[in-house]
Amino acid sequence: MANNKIKAIRGMNDVLPEQTPVWQYLEQTVKELLAGYGYSEIRMPIVEQTNLFKRSIGEVTDIVEKEMYTFDDRNGDSLTLRPEGTASCVRACEEHSLLSNNQSQRLWYTGPMFRHERPQKGRYRQFFQIGVETFGMATPDIDAETIIMTARLWQQLGLQDAVTLQLNTIGSAEARTAYKVALVEYLSQFKDQLDEDSQRRLDSNPLRILDSKNEQTQALLNDAPALHDYLDDESREHFDKLTAILDAAGVAYEVNQRLVRGLDYYGKTVFEWVTDKLGAQGTVCAGGRYDGLVEQLGGKPTPAVGFAMGVERLILLLETLELIPAAVTKTLDVYVCALGEGADLAAMILSDQVRQQKPWIRIQTHCGGGSFKSQMKKADKSGADFAIILGETEVSEQTAAVKPLRHEGEQVTIAQAELADWLADQLV
Repeated sequence: MANNKIKAIRGMNDVLPEQTPVWQYLEQTVKELLAGYGYSEIRMPIVEQTNLFKRSIGEVTDIVEKEMYTFDDRNGDSLTLRPEGTASCVRACEEHSLLSNNQSQRLWYTGPMFRHERPQKGRYRQFFQIGVETFGMATPDIDAETIIMTARLWQQLGLQDAVTLQLNTIGSAEARTAYKVALVEYLSQFKDQLDEDSQRRLDSNPLRILDSKNEQTQALLNDAPALHDYLDDESREHFDKLTAILDAAGVAYEVNQRLVRGLDYYGKTVFEWVTDKLGAQGTVCAGGRYDGLVEQLGGKPTPAVGFAMGVERLILLLETLELIPAAVTKTLDVYVCALGEGADLAAMILSDQVRQQKPWIRIQTHCGGGSFKSQMKKADKSGADFAIILGETEVSEQTAAVKPLRHEGEQVTIAQAELADWLADQLV
């Protein structure tokens, strides 16, 4: 008989129950950090008009040319599964007048993004990002704040020694235009020596050649004109003030003049947090300033800066370095077993009483019947610290037998009325 099982689409993965506690740990850590800096959550749809991404990301970028999931709906409208979150966030802010009257905003979001690229470890076709976007602040202090926040996150997660901040300024649009002319003039001499992608980008998006992963192309760039030689005074001053703030805050960085980012809307500050612990896919968080994007999408000129971090890559990094606290993967404190006449109902009621008195205690009641031996096997497999055993004697005497499962100790009998307080003292 043919195998008719339907499987997940390649590059779009299930997050299984044993994995979700780690996701929740990372998401909660980020959420609490951002709340401490006064950031508010925004939630956007995963499907947008295709033109939103063509106008924002750039039609000659790899994302728009090769990677977007685009389709026509039943009305004939071209729609796209969002490949990134910044454009959607700008669209939402404009649509709901969050940026009117020169309002400043500090926003964050999380959710799935979609790009049709070759799946590899830590990089998938449906991938999750946590993004931060700020609007209405043109000064370098907000650039610094977004970077300092990420540095504090690495400290909280224990990753501070596993990631490095790469920092650059790509200047104004005018400065980049002048630099592109010089870069193209230089690289045209060696066009036949460039890798295939760089040859194509020479005409369409020459700045992207700077971050080519091809070793021969990188060698050719050693003698290329330097981007910083073409910077405008305003961008240079902005960058100097940014680095001064980072220095004062104790955030180490490396200036990388070949860091340009892959989206057309960036200008001035760009940055990436990279690691050498995951092989070639080393970027775990990246962003920068995009002062022209709001106007480009139909709004008033609005300064903006933000970043996005890859959830799967950060989780992979935490797992690789064994930095996930043991308490994170522990999901249960107590498992309740029931044996004999009336014990099933009594177990349900007792478990609910404990939950009402101590809501933080994670307690699971055995369902489905079975022998004492099979129930105790499930109790042990659950990872709980204690098994509560209710038999006919315990039900009639309003007591509960409590057996330690994770440490030494004798089984004890506790009055049901005192059980919640006893468990709370033991589980602290």
